[in-house]
Amino acid sequence: MVQTRSDSEAKLKVRDMIADIEVAMLVTMDAEGRHRGRPMRAVKQEGDDKLWFFTGSESGLAHEARDDERVLLTYADPRRQNYVAISGTARVVRDVAKQKELWSEPLRAWFPKGAEDPKVALLCVEMEGAEYWDAPSSTLVHAFGYLKAVTTGEPPHPGANDKVDFGKKAG
Repeated sequence: MVQTRSDSEAKLKVRDMIADIEVAMLVTMDAEGRHRGRPMRAVKQEGDDKLWFFTGSESGLAHEARDDERVLLTYADPRRQNYVAISGTARVVRDVAKQKELWSEPLRAWFPKGAEDPKVALLCVEMEGAEYWDAPSSTLVHAFGYLKAVTTGEPPHPGANDKVDFGKKAG
């Protein structure tokens, strides 16, 4: 059974696992109560529990986050066999100084007028919980897992799967 952890090490592991993943899938709830997912370029992690993304200030995403702050972010790095799902609350932030701080030139493809454009905003996601799966990605480990499954009928358990509570202080 997967245990829920709230220690600093578990929180750091989640942040480390997503640090180099450039695109996350962000899931919101639309006005009809349906899940809506979209790829988002990760901009920055901040502190223990904040993730930042750029969005249009009047985009569907911004409206959905204002109507229902609950979001789910998923990150995948198949090359390393790392997978993370993060639940949290989102808020739309219009702060030109923060936008300029987080701006990078590749964002101009979506926001041609730059960080100071009044149609640009930030989405701040405060992480509340996460679940991760990480497994060694070597061919030998996969071959062993396959062999174990075929010979014993039992799946291998070569990696870690933990839940992390970002709402509790590490203790």
